[in-house]
Amino acid sequence: MSKTKVAFICVHNSCRSQIAEALGKHLAGDKFDFYSAGTEAIPQMNQDAVRLMKELYSIDMEQTQHSKLLKDIPPVDVVVTMGCNVNCPYLPCKHREDWGLEDPTGKSDEEFKNIIKKIEEQILHLK
Repeated sequence: MSKTKVAFICVHNSCRSQIAEALGKHLAGDKFDFYSAGTEAIPQMNQDAVRLMKELYSIDMEQTQHSKLLKDIPPVDVVVTMGCNVNCPYLPCKHREDWGLEDPTGKSDEEFKNIIKKIEEQILHLK
């Protein structure tokens, strides 16, 4: 039986969606295939996100992931938008939800860690 494919979508695919992809693979990769993508590719992931994921989970996102466009991922079953506060990108799917997460870019480590924890909790509640 094939695993459900989940895509985390943001405009830039540099921070929240990358964190979600990494945590998804780490926490529930046995049940789901996880991807992240956006409408704009960027040359480098958010360095605070990279640093904190290494610190908290020993996950080096720069070794396992890169910024991807929507066209770079396979068709998915579930799309999770992260809370773009703009027009979130559209991707065909069977189920779509928005996690409404604030972008922690440029904020304190504590605020970053709160967003990471919320992402972890949401992933653990995926069915």
